[in-house]
Amino acid sequence: QVQLVESGGGVVQPGESLTLSCAASGTPWTIDNMGWYRQAPGHQRELVATIDDGGTARYRDSIMSRFKLSRGPAKNTIYLQMKNLKPEDTAIYFCFSRNLNSATPDSWGQGTQVTVFS
Repeated sequence: QVQLVESGGGVVQPGESLTLSCAASGTPWTIDNMGWYRQAPGHQRELVATIDDGGTARYRDSIMSRFKLSRGPAKNTIYLQMKNLKPEDTAIYFCFSRNLNSATPDSWGQGTQVTVFS
């Protein structure tokens, strides 16, 4: 069983930056893929970015040039660097992990709020 703990959310103005982190514990060696979803009020949860065990990151088109997803040296922690934040980035950001033989996320974090307003 994998437990995920997120940190780093907050309130910023447009154009500012934030970095979210997600640390996995329990059985992190079972993880093949990690990443982030986000959910804005009145909207469905959407995939933001993923990173596989080899370190390859993929992003949704709307954030590709502004966000960077990376793994820490121990690979059980991921970091989402968000630059030039926009009001439309306001959402609860959820970390997830997926095991090798799973098609959908197996574990979720509790969510961290990111609010961007002027």
